[in-house]
Amino acid sequence: MSSPEAGPPSSPTTATDRRTTVLDSALATFARFGYRKTSMEEVARAAHISRPGLYFLFSSKEALFRAAVTQALERDIAAVEHVLADAGRPLAQRLLEAFDRWAGRYVGPLTQDVAVVVEDNPDLLGEIAQTAPRRFEELITGAIAVESGHETATPVAQTMISVSIGLKHQGASREFYLERLKAAIELLVR
Repeated sequence: MSSPEAGPPSSPTTATDRRTTVLDSALATFARFGYRKTSMEEVARAAHISRPGLYFLFSSKEALFRAAVTQALERDIAAVEHVLADAGRPLAQRLLEAFDRWAGRYVGPLTQDVAVVVEDNPDLLGEIAQTAPRRFEELITGAIAVESGHETATPVAQTMISVSIGLKHQGASREFYLERLKAAIELLVR
């Protein structure tokens, strides 16, 4: 029999939600201060968890960073898969929304720090730094191939990705990014 002070055991959903919250807070903290200047104490404070509690979940800052970025990339890929699977919408609309989910939300003064901290620390990320962008390209290529044919899908997808990268670094706002990307998509996909 457990003591009345112990409270109910943590459910798997609660533990998963807590981990997700900690990882979201960690990514925001890394984006704000950069990887090198971020301390586990700052992440714990942002996540409303004790520092020992944070170390219980993640053995090191590197492990925390890798987990936070992995969660964000996996979430982005899942969103892209969902958008592209909606065959009831025109391809150009689906592509624009897919790029917005993948890169557009990281454009602009308040959000580009997330992309910068990820791009500046590829060695810390391991395999996910290569597999997520490769998966994104496969998804874009696949969607184009279904509508436009396999022979042009790969170069068109790669061109769109190159345009997106250029616009992401050139654009001051998400609106600018989406407006210009929409024009590029309309030129490339007919």
